[in-house]
Amino acid sequence: MTDRKTAAPDRAVTPSGVNHLVLNVRDIEESHQFWTEIVGMKQVGALKPGTPERPRPVMRFYSADHDGQLNHHDIALVENKDLPPRPKDWAMFGTPVAVNHIAIALPGREAWLRQLAFLQGRGVKFERRVNHGMTRSVYISDPNGYGVELLYELPRDMWEGDIDTALNWAENLPTEGDAALVDEIDKAPSFGPRDKEAAE
Repeated sequence: MTDRKTAAPDRAVTPSGVNHLVLNVRDIEESHQFWTEIVGMKQVGALKPGTPERPRPVMRFYSADHDGQLNHHDIALVENKDLPPRPKDWAMFGTPVAVNHIAIALPGREAWLRQLAFLQGRGVKFERRVNHGMTRSVYISDPNGYGVELLYELPRDMWEGDIDTALNWAENLPTEGDAALVDEIDKAPSFGPRDKEAAE
Protein backbone atom coordinates (compact mmCIF):
# COMPACT_ATOMS: atom_id res chain seq x y z
CA MET A 1 0.00 0.00 0.00
CA THR A 2 1.48 3.33 -1.04
CA ASP A 3 1.36 6.18 1.44
CA ARG A 4 0.13 9.34 -0.17
CA LYS A 5 0.78 12.70 1.36
CA THR A 6 -2.48 14.38 2.39
CA ALA A 7 -2.83 17.77 0.78
CA ALA A 8 -3.28 20.62 3.26
CA PRO A 9 -6.72 22.24 2.96
CA ASP A 10 -7.15 26.00 2.67
CA ARG A 11 -8.98 26.21 5.98
CA ALA A 12 -9.22 24.22 9.22
CA VAL A 13 -11.32 21.06 9.09
CA THR A 14 -14.58 21.51 11.02
CA PRO A 15 -14.65 19.04 13.97
CA SER A 16 -17.48 16.57 14.46
CA GLY A 17 -17.84 17.57 18.11
CA VAL A 18 -16.18 17.86 21.52
CA ASN A 19 -14.81 14.44 22.47
CA HIS A 20 -14.19 14.90 26.20
CA LEU A 21 -13.47 17.45 28.90
CA VAL A 22 -10.84 17.19 31.65
CA LEU A 23 -11.42 19.13 34.89
CA ASN A 24 -8.97 19.94 37.66
CA VAL A 25 -10.60 19.29 41.06
CA ARG A 26 -9.43 19.88 44.62
CA ASP A 27 -10.76 16.65 46.13
CA ILE A 28 -11.19 13.65 43.82
CA GLU A 29 -13.53 11.80 46.20
CA GLU A 30 -15.81 14.79 46.68
CA SER A 31 -15.96 15.41 42.92
CA HIS A 32 -16.43 11.69 42.18
CA GLN A 33 -19.47 11.69 44.45
CA PHE A 34 -20.90 14.75 42.67
CA TRP A 35 -20.42 13.42 39.14
CA THR A 36 -21.69 9.91 39.89
CA GLU A 37 -24.37 10.39 42.57
CA ILE A 38 -25.73 13.80 41.53
CA VAL A 39 -25.10 14.02 37.78
CA GLY A 40 -25.34 10.27 37.15
CA MET A 41 -22.12 9.61 35.22
CA LYS A 42 -20.50 6.15 35.33
CA GLN A 43 -16.82 5.73 36.21
CA VAL A 44 -15.13 3.72 33.45
CA GLY A 45 -11.48 3.91 34.45
CA ALA A 46 -8.72 5.42 36.57
CA LEU A 47 -5.10 6.26 35.90
CA LYS A 48 -2.81 3.65 37.48
CA PRO A 49 -0.26 4.91 40.03
CA GLY A 50 3.13 5.86 38.64
CA THR A 51 6.59 5.36 40.15
CA PRO A 52 8.71 7.65 42.34
CA GLU A 53 10.72 8.45 39.23
CA ARG A 54 7.65 9.06 37.08
CA PRO A 55 4.71 10.00 39.30
CA ARG A 56 1.23 10.16 37.80
CA PRO A 57 -1.70 12.30 38.91
CA VAL A 58 -4.83 10.97 40.57
CA MET A 59 -7.18 10.86 37.60
CA ARG A 60 -10.54 9.19 36.91
CA PHE A 61 -12.64 8.82 33.77
CA TYR A 62 -16.44 8.97 33.41
CA SER A 63 -19.00 8.23 30.70
CA ALA A 64 -22.58 9.14 30.01
CA ASP A 65 -25.04 6.62 28.57
CA HIS A 66 -24.73 6.55 24.76
CA ASP A 67 -27.80 4.56 23.74
CA GLY A 68 -26.93 1.82 26.20
CA GLN A 69 -23.19 1.97 25.57
CA LEU A 70 -20.36 3.57 27.51
CA ASN A 71 -17.78 5.89 25.99
CA HIS A 72 -14.05 5.73 26.79
CA HIS A 73 -14.76 8.99 28.62
CA ASP A 74 -16.82 12.14 28.31
CA ILE A 75 -15.46 13.75 31.48
CA ALA A 76 -12.20 13.18 33.35
CA LEU A 77 -11.23 14.50 36.76
CA VAL A 78 -7.64 15.28 37.83
CA GLU A 79 -6.93 16.00 41.48
CA ASN A 80 -5.08 19.27 42.09
CA LYS A 81 -5.06 20.22 45.76
CA ASP A 82 -3.53 23.61 44.93
CA LEU A 83 -6.69 24.93 43.29
CA PRO A 84 -8.04 28.10 44.91
CA PRO A 85 -11.17 27.79 47.07
CA ARG A 86 -14.47 27.87 45.21
CA PRO A 87 -16.35 31.20 45.25
CA LYS A 88 -18.80 31.52 48.13
CA ASP A 89 -21.72 32.02 45.74
CA TRP A 90 -21.97 30.63 42.22
CA ALA A 91 -22.76 33.01 39.38
CA MET A 92 -22.82 32.56 35.64
CA PHE A 93 -20.57 35.59 35.12
CA GLY A 94 -18.04 37.59 37.10
CA THR A 95 -16.53 34.84 39.29
CA PRO A 96 -12.80 33.91 39.30
CA VAL A 97 -13.33 30.41 37.87
CA ALA A 98 -11.84 29.42 34.51
CA VAL A 99 -14.71 27.09 33.57
CA ASN A 100 -18.00 28.92 33.16
CA HIS A 101 -20.14 25.77 32.92
CA ILE A 102 -20.33 22.28 31.46
CA ALA A 103 -23.56 21.28 29.69
CA ILE A 104 -24.77 17.69 30.17
CA ALA A 105 -27.60 16.40 27.97
CA LEU A 106 -30.38 14.15 29.28
CA PRO A 107 -31.98 11.68 26.82
CA GLY A 108 -35.22 13.64 26.57
CA ARG A 109 -37.90 15.66 28.32
CA GLU A 110 -39.20 12.94 30.65
CA ALA A 111 -35.70 11.93 31.78
CA TRP A 112 -34.86 15.59 32.38
CA LEU A 113 -38.00 16.16 34.47
CA ARG A 114 -37.18 13.06 36.53
CA GLN A 115 -33.65 14.35 37.09
CA LEU A 116 -34.96 17.73 38.26
CA ALA A 117 -37.24 15.99 40.76
CA PHE A 118 -34.33 13.81 41.91
CA LEU A 119 -32.04 16.81 42.42
CA GLN A 120 -34.70 18.76 44.29
CA GLY A 121 -35.39 15.72 46.48
CA ARG A 122 -31.67 15.50 47.32
CA GLY A 123 -31.61 19.18 48.32
CA VAL A 124 -29.35 20.22 45.42
CA LYS A 125 -29.56 23.98 44.92
CA PHE A 126 -30.83 25.14 41.54
CA GLU A 127 -28.56 28.07 40.70
CA ARG A 128 -30.59 28.91 37.59
CA ARG A 129 -33.64 27.44 35.89
CA VAL A 130 -33.85 28.69 32.33
CA ASN A 131 -35.80 28.00 29.18
CA HIS A 132 -33.44 28.70 26.29
CA GLY A 133 -34.44 28.94 22.66
CA MET A 134 -32.92 25.52 21.97
CA THR A 135 -32.91 23.78 25.37
CA ARG A 136 -34.66 23.48 28.71
CA SER A 137 -31.99 23.89 31.38
CA VAL A 138 -31.21 23.79 35.08
CA TYR A 139 -27.85 24.97 36.40
CA ILE A 140 -26.22 23.54 39.51
CA SER A 141 -22.64 23.92 40.74
CA ASP A 142 -20.00 21.34 41.60
CA PRO A 143 -17.70 21.32 44.66
CA ASN A 144 -15.07 23.34 42.76
CA GLY A 145 -17.41 26.13 41.72
CA TYR A 146 -17.87 24.95 38.15
CA GLY A 147 -21.35 25.41 36.74
CA VAL A 148 -23.09 22.29 35.45
CA GLU A 149 -26.03 22.73 33.08
CA LEU A 150 -28.38 19.75 32.85
CA LEU A 151 -30.55 20.03 29.77
CA TYR A 152 -32.66 18.41 27.15
CA GLU A 153 -32.55 19.74 23.62
CA LEU A 154 -35.68 20.93 21.88
CA PRO A 155 -36.45 19.47 18.43
CA ARG A 156 -34.10 20.81 15.79
CA ASP A 157 -36.91 22.25 13.70
CA MET A 158 -37.72 24.61 16.58
CA TRP A 159 -34.35 26.41 16.51
CA GLU A 160 -32.30 25.61 13.40
CA GLY A 161 -33.94 28.30 11.27
CA ASP A 162 -32.32 31.09 13.29
CA ILE A 163 -29.71 29.71 15.68
CA ASP A 164 -28.49 33.17 16.73
CA THR A 165 -31.96 34.32 17.79
CA ALA A 166 -32.55 31.01 19.60
CA LEU A 167 -29.26 31.46 21.48
CA ASN A 168 -30.24 34.96 22.53
CA TRP A 169 -33.74 34.01 23.72
CA ALA A 170 -34.05 33.07 27.40
CA GLU A 171 -36.81 32.86 29.99
CA ASN A 172 -35.73 32.76 33.65
CA LEU A 173 -37.90 30.61 35.89
CA PRO A 174 -38.19 30.03 39.67
CA THR A 175 -35.40 27.93 41.20
CA GLU A 176 -37.39 26.56 44.14
CA GLY A 177 -40.58 24.62 44.79
CA ASP A 178 -42.96 23.05 42.30
CA ALA A 179 -42.61 26.00 39.91
CA ALA A 180 -39.00 24.99 39.23
CA LEU A 181 -40.20 21.61 37.93
CA VAL A 182 -42.70 22.96 35.40
CA ASP A 183 -41.98 22.66 31.67
CA GLU A 184 -44.66 24.26 29.52
CA ILE A 185 -43.29 22.98 26.25
CA ASP A 186 -46.48 23.95 24.40
CA LYS A 187 -45.61 27.61 25.04
CA ALA A 188 -42.06 27.37 23.63
CA PRO A 189 -41.26 29.78 20.79
CA SER A 190 -40.08 28.37 17.48
CA PHE A 191 -37.23 29.69 15.39
CA GLY A 192 -38.12 27.25 12.62
CA PRO A 193 -36.32 26.19 9.46
CA ARG A 194 -35.33 28.99 7.12
CA ASP A 195 -36.57 27.07 4.08
CA LYS A 196 -40.02 26.74 5.65
CA GLU A 197 -40.10 30.46 6.48
CA ALA A 198 -38.96 31.33 2.97
CA ALA A 199 -41.69 29.18 1.46
CA GLU A 200 -44.31 31.01 3.47
